[in-house]
Amino acid sequence: MNLFFHLQIQDSSPAFKAGLEPFFDFIISIGNTRLSKEGNLLKDLLKANAEKAVKLQVYNIKSQRVRELEVTPGNMWGGQGLLGASVRFCSFEGAAENVWHVLDVEANSPAASAGLLAHVDFIVGADQLLQSSDDFFSLIEANEGKRLKLLVYNTESERCREVVVMPNGAWGGEGRTKSNAIIHLLCLYFWIEIVPHLITHYVQQ
Repeated sequence: MNLFFHLQIQDSSPAFKAGLEPFFDFIISIGNTRLSKEGNLLKDLLKANAEKAVKLQVYNIKSQRVRELEVTPGNMWGGQGLLGASVRFCSFEGAAENVWHVLDVEANSPAASAGLLAHVDFIVGADQLLQSSDDFFSLIEANEGKRLKLLVYNTESERCREVVVMPNGAWGGEGRTKSNAIIHLLCLYFWIEIVPHLITHYVQQ
């Protein structure tokens, strides 16, 4: 099933105040209108309900449950966009197909400087949607010496946060591959069938 989901949410935005969760929440409907096709319908519905409270039906791939939220889209909250969120249309199966578990972060590495945490951090996205197991490492190598935004889920806080890392192959560490050496983190690749259960397991510990 294809739905709209939030890759990033700005602080104090209508989406933030409504309790939408980046990466994990997919919008099923706004008001009584179901969102099942890509196009301008989402934008049109937000404009039609600007500065008015409207119900959202949301599916969360972490809890695997549907819940109802109330959001007030608008331009007066002080940031960009009616929701204050970057929204994409895709399959919720595909969105969680590639998740990388941070297993090791070496001291003084770019990963450590960015605040990535071993064992409790899962990299779930970046400035772009990661479609395959190789995309993440290709993205690191392509952004060497540049600021790279990553969306990271932490099992202790049970929240996603934005992490900015600057890959640097000359920082002095070692790795099994060039991309490992650049930021020094070891990652595991998980399929969607086990991602929600794995995250739930970590949260319950």
